[in-house]
Amino acid sequence: MSNDDAGSPVTPDHAPKGSASKGKSKSRKNKTGGGSAKARRKAARLAAAQALYQIDLAQAPVENVVGEFVAHRLGEEIDGDKFVSGDPQLFADIVRGAIHRRAEVDGVLGAALDPRFPLDRLELLLRAILRAGAYEIAVHTDTHPRILISEYVDVARAFFSGREPAMVNGVLDHVARALRADDLAKPDPGRSAAEE
Repeated sequence: MSNDDAGSPVTPDHAPKGSASKGKSKSRKNKTGGGSAKARRKAARLAAAQALYQIDLAQAPVENVVGEFVAHRLGEEIDGDKFVSGDPQLFADIVRGAIHRRAEVDGVLGAALDPRFPLDRLELLLRAILRAGAYEIAVHTDTHPRILISEYVDVARAFFSGREPAMVNGVLDHVARALRADDLAKPDPGRSAAEE
């Protein structure tokens, strides 16, 4: 992974109808997977949270859900809009890892949460976002934890308009301080020196 994980949320792989860049959209649609590597990672994280939610809600087998998402939902077309295809390897790693290491992930999250709001009482989608983020912070040490926190705050914003994104930020910051304090002390490669 690289520094370009930080940035804007997942967007359609083409310009809106009537825009000046409409001519570009046809050529971009033909690219394998569509979108930049950064956009594909963002889409993978969003899809991973959705898949973890589906697994939790329906008690669906992990491999069935991973297979369904890879075959049919990563980069799907909705109402004529072709969305960026998520990186299938990153997507599968997050989903499988968060499930297979659930006890460890939940333990770290439990320590980071306010005792009045234990993990098992959180809304399922919020819990899925936190599990995906905590797993990545723990395992994907090649990506600065601030970038991962920012990515999962963006995922939360895609689904929630209340205080949930701030909660994701605070909980994942606590997780990063517990697991990767040395990395947090290093400058965030996604920010310039002037921003620090």
